Amino acid sequence: MALIVTFLGKGGTGRTTTAIAIAKKLAMLGSRVLLAGQDPTLGWLWSVPLTPSVTVIEPNLSGVHLCSTVLLEQGWEQIKELESQYLRSPTLKNIYGQELGVLPGMDELLVLNALREYAKGGQYDVIVYDGPGQLNALRMLGVPEIADWYWRRFRQVLQDSDVVRTLAPFIQPITGALFNNVTSNRDNSSQSSSSPEKFLTDGKQFLNDPNRFAAYLVTNAQPAAVMVAQRLWGGAQQIGLTVKGVLQTPGGSVTDLTPTFQPLTLTSLPQHSGQSWDNLIAAVPDVRQWADVPKPLTIDLAARQVKVFLPGFDKKQVKLIQSGPEITIEAGDQRRNIDLPVPLNGQPVTGAKFHEGYLIISF
Repeated sequence: MALIVTFLGKGGTGRTTTAIAIAKKLAMLGSRVLLAGQDPTLGWLWSVPLTPSVTVIEPNLSGVHLCSTVLLEQGWEQIKELESQYLRSPTLKNIYGQELGVLPGMDELLVLNALREYAKGGQYDVIVYDGPGQLNALRMLGVPEIADWYWRRFRQVLQDSDVVRTLAPFIQPITGALFNNVTSNRDNSSQSSSSPEKFLTDGKQFLNDPNRFAAYLVTNAQPAAVMVAQRLWGGAQQIGLTVKGVLQTPGGSVTDLTPTFQPLTLTSLPQHSGQSWDNLIAAVPDVRQWADVPKPLTIDLAARQVKVFLPGFDKKQVKLIQSGPEITIEAGDQRRNIDLPVPLNGQPVTGAKFHEGYLIISF
């Protein structure tokens, strides 16, 4: 399974340039690297046109343009093939992927699925993902967490629905095949391995494992860029995404931002210009290295506490809601639902406080 690395920060701070330099460095160090992105300028900055098909650029280094319409067509053909295996008269055979429009929000799902497929394919050691880098990127990466909450809350409602029960004989073979198809370690003999719960749990574990998915903040010293980076840092914690460090690009004053982002390691990068990448490649970190960073979520059963790392926020900006076995944390424009373990399940919250960037909830 490949490591996926992405970058969070305000537009114009050098995320794409940094992504290219890191991809080049990893390839020079011997890793098989795929540089993936949705923005056409990725190829322009690299002076190499990228297409929806993987293109070999340099030794150990390939690139791909994640085009939503192409991803939609590919996914649709897979669904039609699965349907034809289970239904005698497939209903989708006369609907073609080229006819489908990309609905709002579909881009994120298609890209997330494509990244997962490339990561588990075994062809690459590292995937450098040059994404949108702001709030919509976090929402895309948070899909497994959000979908898991919806599944837990609405599952019983759907199971009790007369309509769903009527359609179940037709829906179940397709959904079962789809879940089997997208689960990395599938076992067709086990019903649990193909369940939606297993699929969503695998998705959350994939995102929450820093050895499989990690992010870096990219910012310059401009106050607006620093504020955005801090908010994105806190937002990443809300979806359980590990932020391994900060990459400070030229711009603004020469202020050292290390105290602002402690305890993250900050790396200062030189100005990039022209076609020579040598100075920037030498300066960027080896993103494969382990970084000792705060865990987004820690549950201490002995102390009866839940600790959530929320840098960039203060107590006034955070809302805490308790509902049955879950607590919901609302910070900024994001929510996180935490399913409490049995010893804390159903226990009332007795206090909540901020301490050194952590929201500490006591039961």
